[in-house]
Amino acid sequence: MESSFLGLALAAVLILQISTPVNSSCSATGSSPRNIRYIKTSCYDTTLYPKLCYHTLAIYASTIKTNPKLLANTALHVSLKSTNSTSRLMKRASKTPGLDPRVHAAMLDCVEEVGDAVYELQRSIEEMDHAGGSNFSMVMNDVETWVSAALTDDDTCMDGFDEGAMKKKVKTTVKRHLRRIARLTSNALALVNRYASTKANLS
Repeated sequence: MESSFLGLALAAVLILQISTPVNSSCSATGSSPRNIRYIKTSCYDTTLYPKLCYHTLAIYASTIKTNPKLLANTALHVSLKSTNSTSRLMKRASKTPGLDPRVHAAMLDCVEEVGDAVYELQRSIEEMDHAGGSNFSMVMNDVETWVSAALTDDDTCMDGFDEGAMKKKVKTTVKRHLRRIARLTSNALALVNRYASTKANLS
């Protein structure tokens, strides 16, 4: 019962994460080949998970154009949306009746950690809005700190599911979701670092 409920719920959320754009106003209709090429090159030259990076950001090419700040900011929004969805899922899953106590404990820890990651990504996006002028380096250090903290929380949550008496199918499904948000956040951090270093080199 535990396995089938969680498996179906997690699968449904994963479909939503993949298929729903971050913002309908950011569609890639009319994107030029140059914009698409810029995103692909940036993803493959910068991130650890370039295919995921390109797949999740190319649809926003008409908004990003060739702007490194917009690229990093969009990556943060994509990561936030996926992390927020996973956070809501984990909250629901933690309330499943009849969970093994150790599984329930891992779920509750994960709810807290993914919730922290949501907050940290929100803060990073807020800070990105203030990047510019003489305080650029300080602001970008703050952004990088917030995104790094979110990535640590994702990894900690995922590590928690290596322990305890969780059924293999459920563990595999949960970790697939957690791995996805960790990779999205890793990609966002790489693009944030790229923007910070590019801007700094122009100063």
